[in-house]
Amino acid sequence: MSGQSEQRAFLSLGGNLGDPAKAMAAALRMLDASGNVRVMTVSSLYRTPPWGKLDQPDFLNITAEVETSLTPLELLELCLDVERRLKRVRIERWGPRLIDIDVLLHGDSHVSDVGLEIPHPRMLDRAFVMVPLAEIAPELMLTGKTTVAWAAALDSTGIEKLDTGREWWRDEGE
Repeated sequence: MSGQSEQRAFLSLGGNLGDPAKAMAAALRMLDASGNVRVMTVSSLYRTPPWGKLDQPDFLNITAEVETSLTPLELLELCLDVERRLKRVRIERWGPRLIDIDVLLHGDSHVSDVGLEIPHPRMLDRAFVMVPLAEIAPELMLTGKTTVAWAAALDSTGIEKLDTGREWWRDEGE
């Protein structure tokens, strides 16, 4: 870690092409090995129905809590670099993908920049984000309510928690 103060940040990862669990595990290991991000907690894997564009395979989704010395924009750039290294190709909004990494929160930061808004502007509407986030950070307050309360208020039909345990991402082989 660099000398800057570390911030608690939350990421959402997902994918529905190839082996998304393997891709997310590789992404987490790359982030953790970067020297500027330490993966602290990772949710279980969740199988979730597609959102936005429905004619595609189910997704696997997780959230991760990290500590980072990077600024929000630097963290986004690192996440985009990891996506590129894992061969992510951006073709269609909300379409199928090998890997997707979104920065949800970064400390108390409020950012509105080209390509980055923190807190993530649509996370409170998305059960595939809020259900795994509530698992790892149930006490986290977002605009006056806990993540658990936000998750409970959303339609989580079709979301299935997979029996993986929290360390599933550390053990996968390349």
